[in-house]
Amino acid sequence: MDGRISGGPQVSAARVWLFTAAMSAVAWLPLFAPTLLIAAVGVAWGVWQMAALPVLWLLPALREAVIPDVLPGRAVRPDDQPELAALVRDLAERTGFGAPLLVRILPEPAVLTCRVRVAGGHAYALLLGLPLVRALSAAQLAAVIAHELAHRRHFDDRRTRALLAARGALAERLDGRLRPLAPLAAPLLRATQPWPWQAELAADTQAARIVGGTAVREAVERVAVIEAAFDVITQDWVEDLLEDGTYPVDLYEAFDLALQDPPVLHRAAREDAEDRALDVYAMAAQPPSAVRTAALPHTGTYAAYGSAPLGLRDAEAVAEWCVQRLACADEPGATLQEGGGVRGSALRPEDLKPVRLLELDPDRFRLPADGGPGAAALAAATGQPSPTGALHVALDALADADWYRLARRIDPQLRWLPAAARRAVGGQVLAEAMGAALAPLLLEAGWSYAGRWMNTVLRAPDGTVVDLYEVLVTAVDGGDPASVRALLEKTGTQKAERA
Repeated sequence: MDGRISGGPQVSAARVWLFTAAMSAVAWLPLFAPTLLIAAVGVAWGVWQMAALPVLWLLPALREAVIPDVLPGRAVRPDDQPELAALVRDLAERTGFGAPLLVRILPEPAVLTCRVRVAGGHAYALLLGLPLVRALSAAQLAAVIAHELAHRRHFDDRRTRALLAARGALAERLDGRLRPLAPLAAPLLRATQPWPWQAELAADTQAARIVGGTAVREAVERVAVIEAAFDVITQDWVEDLLEDGTYPVDLYEAFDLALQDPPVLHRAAREDAEDRALDVYAMAAQPPSAVRTAALPHTGTYAAYGSAPLGLRDAEAVAEWCVQRLACADEPGATLQEGGGVRGSALRPEDLKPVRLLELDPDRFRLPADGGPGAAALAAATGQPSPTGALHVALDALADADWYRLARRIDPQLRWLPAAARRAVGGQVLAEAMGAALAPLLLEAGWSYAGRWMNTVLRAPDGTVVDLYEVLVTAVDGGDPASVRALLEKTGTQKAERA
């Protein structure tokens, strides 16, 4: 029997189940030894007591059956958000999505659907990240929603769900310092990656038929940048303010402004590309943006959803709720609960004081005058107490192609990364440490910050804007320190001119 795997190429059902079984077996391999040990104890204890072992395996399933689902995010009620509710209802009709559908807002820039239990039955929850709702045009948001609904409606079946679950479980086994299963897991992940990728491309095609290829193309590119920018910028803001027992009540307003800054968008695009390059085990279930946009059909817009953001009627209340949960989460992706704190977190929203980030002094989030931990790590790794001396040693190592050893001294944790990713991450580590040492020298020589959002983007006295991270990463990747030496020489020259 042949069949399509989520809109992908024709493959036999037996082959799909074979890969699913193989990945599941490898994922559960670390539990086999404890299971055998328990079985041996059970045999010694008494053969009839062995009947208790299956119960141990069934307990998680029993717990899930008894304890109701905790829905993530904040509910979107049609009476409160009629425009958004009407958009989702229209797209559900166009995609043929006939199942009950709940809409909820998440603090992070994510869009996904999941099955949930509601009132004794099953339904689907459409989870929309607030940063995307605020930043995407109505047409782009429609494209994202249409993709998710089309994916569930047309390309979701039992075999595919089992395959993706097995891939996810196997990927979790590779998320840690020790990865003894990598030789077995990596080939399986690489062999099965084309199937979820084809599912995503097929969902893109379905969405393009509904809202038009232009809207889908713009949405794919825009979402990737927003996700990367949110990770790059907002985490530092929240963590810094939490140290004072505060949270930025205008976080999303500030993020909206940051997305209008070209250097922020450029850095986010680079971060997204760097993250994709580090997927050495082929764990990503979604193709890169360039692959997705290249595969889109050239279709027009069949429904005019508008070029402005849709907007929320109670935008301020929703934003405050989201930023409180974001601040109280122990880690990104924590289970957020409506009306109560965050599961697994001891910090509550009422424990924090709201402040307006845009009214704070931008220098609060700047690098320290001495370059901070990054400059200190470079000085310790090079054995040079002065930033200038440390930079010269690093540049010499770069010229001699011996820079990775220096990166290892800056961050010993590099040795725990997969071998294929060590040099790429090591280059980023070295670039960040060199930037932390170089930026204060340039600022002392008369340079200034080019904006409030990024510490590596500086303006020279002649008005030229330079992203130090871009210059440094390019120099490390190319093994050519000339551009960095030129900047370092300017610090001395400009100091002399000022004197």
